[in-house]
Amino acid sequence: MATRWNLLQNIKDKGLAGNARGIILTLIGLLVLGTIGMAPRLWRERQLRASVKAVDTSTPLVAVGFPTRAPRITEVVLPGSIQAVQETAIYARVDGYLKRRLVNIGDQVQNGQVLAEVDTPELDQQLYQARATLAQATSALQQARATLQHNETQLEYNITNLDRWRTMKERDLVAQQDLDDRQVLVKSGQADVDAARANVAAAEANVTANRANVERLINLQSFQKVRAPFSGVITVRNVDNGALISAGSSANNQPLFRMAQTDSLRIFVNVPQTFMVSMQPGLAAEIAVREFPRRTFAAQVAGVSGALDPTSRTLLTEVHSDPPFIIPASALIIRSASPQVAIVGKDHKLRFQVVHLGRDYGSTVEVLEGLSDRDQLLLAPSDDLQEGEAVRIVTPSAGAKPARS
Repeated sequence: MATRWNLLQNIKDKGLAGNARGIILTLIGLLVLGTIGMAPRLWRERQLRASVKAVDTSTPLVAVGFPTRAPRITEVVLPGSIQAVQETAIYARVDGYLKRRLVNIGDQVQNGQVLAEVDTPELDQQLYQARATLAQATSALQQARATLQHNETQLEYNITNLDRWRTMKERDLVAQQDLDDRQVLVKSGQADVDAARANVAAAEANVTANRANVERLINLQSFQKVRAPFSGVITVRNVDNGALISAGSSANNQPLFRMAQTDSLRIFVNVPQTFMVSMQPGLAAEIAVREFPRRTFAAQVAGVSGALDPTSRTLLTEVHSDPPFIIPASALIIRSASPQVAIVGKDHKLRFQVVHLGRDYGSTVEVLEGLSDRDQLLLAPSDDLQEGEAVRIVTPSAGAKPARS
């Protein structure tokens, strides 16, 4: 019995211990869950109290900076269109046939140079006829003046004769009828003189008109030679020898030539309204060309339109730039260093100048930097020339070499 009692007691004790352990574990789990549920709330309350305390007691944190001056030069990149400083179409002033064409595309011409000659047979005939008409008018004027002189002489005679008949009438030597006849002759002679004077005036006006017509045709005849209005290059040629030429610039009439003055270029740029106040003549600029991606060309503002375009709200601005120099290829000195040219100074001494080249045209080469329009270049420098060597300048000719002093 004792053994059974002890066994039951042990089982009972183990059951009680298991129940206690389960209760403890349950309480611990409930405590953990409660802690987990309360922790975020406690954390939020702590953060809220910290934020309230910071607002009440701490100094606000702010970001600060220092003002900086704007750059003295503001760079504005704008697109533009490049044109020659002057470009014009050349039309004929007279009708006829092209007798001679003296220039072609690409030719450099000077102001007043003859570009073509026009044969004008109809104009020549009109001039011949006008001169003949002028001669007839001059002859008619001479006849009218002779008639006027005759009538004036006859009138003077009639007036003198009338005075004689009046003297004789006072002496009752002639009848009143005879005196009245002499008075009629005087009045008739005065009318003839007045008419002759009018004829002379009309003949003089006719001569003046015919002379003006002759001068007009002579002036037109001077346009048989088509001349260049300025120095430049021929860009378009539309005629050949023997072509029929029509005067004027109508819609159906092609120009004989087109030419442009390219010693200076103009670039038109549409500047936004924001920068219009800064656009003044003389303002420096730089031109970048697509064909020269690593080069810029100095330029300056030549003029502004003075008014904004109402559609685009931009200011049309004209910028001028000088194009690169062109030199003979024979003037280049190609050595181990950069390309050079030999320049003769005012003291007639040589100076070698490094140049930056552009396009190569074969017989000529474009120079982008290193030269001015006052530099005197040696056209064919020899290899034995030295820096500072004195030379004598002679008239350039094909294959000419500088003469040593």
